[in-house]
Amino acid sequence: MTESLTSQNTVAGRRPRVAILFGGRSSEHAVSCVTAAGVMGAIDTSKYDVIPIGIAKSGQWVLASGDTSKWSLSAKALPEVSPSGQTVTLAEVGGEHQLVVTAPNELPRELGAVDVVFPLLHGPWGEDGTIQGLLELSDTRYVGAGVLASAVGMDKHYMKVVFESAGLRVGPYIAVTDRQWTTDPEAVRKRVDRLGYPVFVKPARAGSSMGISKVDSLEGLDEAIEEARRHDLKLVIEAGITGREIECAVLEGRGTEPPRTSMPGEIVVASGEHEFYDFNAKYVEDDAAALSCPADIPDEAIARVRELSAMAFDSVGAEGLSRVDFFYTPDGELIINEINTMPGFTPKSMYPQMWAASGLGYAELIDELISLALNRKTGLR
Repeated sequence: MTESLTSQNTVAGRRPRVAILFGGRSSEHAVSCVTAAGVMGAIDTSKYDVIPIGIAKSGQWVLASGDTSKWSLSAKALPEVSPSGQTVTLAEVGGEHQLVVTAPNELPRELGAVDVVFPLLHGPWGEDGTIQGLLELSDTRYVGAGVLASAVGMDKHYMKVVFESAGLRVGPYIAVTDRQWTTDPEAVRKRVDRLGYPVFVKPARAGSSMGISKVDSLEGLDEAIEEARRHDLKLVIEAGITGREIECAVLEGRGTEPPRTSMPGEIVVASGEHEFYDFNAKYVEDDAAALSCPADIPDEAIARVRELSAMAFDSVGAEGLSRVDFFYTPDGELIINEINTMPGFTPKSMYPQMWAASGLGYAELIDELISLALNRKTGLR
């Protein structure tokens, strides 16, 4: 497991150059910065030449600091990529894909060829196929899922449609568009009522528990919908499911090998103010949640989680990495909740922790993902 691939696609005589892309325009900007700090702190710089590229909330690409302390997350301050007078672009120069720094009244400055991009972007305009499309257009290799898989994995509505078509069991839900809510909110309320309370109101295309509310009755529904609409005008409203939250990390197989799966883990949220695994429990409060891996479930359930996780990975056409989340009900059923094609990737995030518990360390995992990307052909796949 720990022996990485040998790339056939790097330039002889130099280390592969990896551009770490983070920040972005979504509400998960800060989470992306923290993820990048984790990767930059662990990547083998004797093996890879690393270039940190931040994307400001305005969309500007800038040459970012490699000081990982700058991108730490706390309850008082969220890290943010600042705009700059210099802009970084990805361009073809001399037959190679190069990062070029441009500024008004200055000659362009080349940073050198880029062999692979590690897009540590979460949420819209990064994890949803948009940055993947840009990299495809520039014929640049990158870590993780392609355009379609990223888009499907970002949209909780279409994700469920794909899962159902693949034979995976999903929980009861409805999708609510902007037009449906603004033209006939009462019809939406009636549809939610048929689901039964409690329900979870979620932005369809956001992650890290942004904008998610648990609603126990009709009285709180409108407020929860408006909160979710601050992040996305398209919503998914899910019936509450009684069950334990079980996760599984998936890693693309080498060559024609099937996807690899970790031992499943269980999120244990500390009792108190957190009714569910929200943003603070995930990223801010160190003692708010813990991962139990392997999850304390029967061996046959563990095997089934791993099997279904690989099915989910293949159903959306994922590549590189994904985390698949399930509910394990009291009667032993597994209901798939979602797939995350660019899961949180800090050392304390669940995806790396599950692989660490399965025998693949954080730095080794980073190396494996870069190697998979370097050995992947560009173009349609």
